Amino acid sequence: MDLPLIWAFILAFAVLAYVVLDGFDLGVGILFPFLPRHEDRDTAMNTIAPFWDGNETWLVLGGGGLFAVFPLAYAVVMPALYAPIIAMLLALVFRGVAFEFRFRTVRWRGVWDIAFFAGSILAAFAQGLALGTIVQGIEIEGRAYAGGWFDWFTAFSVVTGVAVVIGYALLGATWLIMKTEGPLNRLAARHAWIAGAGTLGLIGVVSAWMPFLQDAFYWRWLSFPRIALVAPIPIMVAGAAFLLFRSLANHESNRRPFLSALSLFALSFVGIGISFYPNILPPELTIWQAAAPDSSLGFLLVGASVLIPMILAYTSYSYWVFRGKVREGEGYHQHGH
Repeated sequence: MDLPLIWAFILAFAVLAYVVLDGFDLGVGILFPFLPRHEDRDTAMNTIAPFWDGNETWLVLGGGGLFAVFPLAYAVVMPALYAPIIAMLLALVFRGVAFEFRFRTVRWRGVWDIAFFAGSILAAFAQGLALGTIVQGIEIEGRAYAGGWFDWFTAFSVVTGVAVVIGYALLGATWLIMKTEGPLNRLAARHAWIAGAGTLGLIGVVSAWMPFLQDAFYWRWLSFPRIALVAPIPIMVAGAAFLLFRSLANHESNRRPFLSALSLFALSFVGIGISFYPNILPPELTIWQAAAPDSSLGFLLVGASVLIPMILAYTSYSYWVFRGKVREGEGYHQHGH
């Protein structure tokens, strides 16, 4: 059994689960200033209230898993990304506090709304910065990080940061289309058009830029005959975009816009996977070099094979229990409870 490769897939799955699940609830926070009525903001918050903290389980699994399974990658990534990761964690703390306090006060509600919006946008931007930094390549000498303090701050990483913010806003808007009705549903649909166009444009910019960051990316995506093998990914992205805009044009207030937006994220993620493999950190640290000994990986795999199905089961159950539309004035968090 190729344990490092199995673990690479498990961690990739955890990261994708986090991006998809926490993406829409960060997205709802990013849309807060664009929901003018405070009743709409209450309803929007109630759509994510049962799920938001469970969604962050995957972040813990991804980060903790990286530390346990690929300790060398963790040791290189952390110093390279201290600033964005600390910013992201503080932003998530702020968001969590705002979540609880917003429903406890009327006078300070505006302040907590701002905290919730600022925490959401900063967390999303920091995740994009981290992604951009890893994609552009991290300098490694020997077995340690060899770059500077601000290597994470480049034109490319800022563009990926903005791309993640707008992409999450799209997930948030399509989630609200699925979970709300009436004027809020129509408002979310308008925001989904704008965020959808922005997301597609930025996927295009980042995809066009990536092959020129590293020779390996160029060779993998633009050299013949490999281009024929990877061509289905951009074609499927175009298909997902078509389905997204068609479902928005048809005013479908069901799952289709949300599922189309999720598939855009999943396909982009697969594209990044194709670019990286067999490296865990481009340009040269491979999955096998970064992995812990096989005895550790085997031991951890036993635990993961019990825990991950449990997490999937309770996550699925919570989404099933709280399925359906959330109406104004109803919800998980209400005054007086």
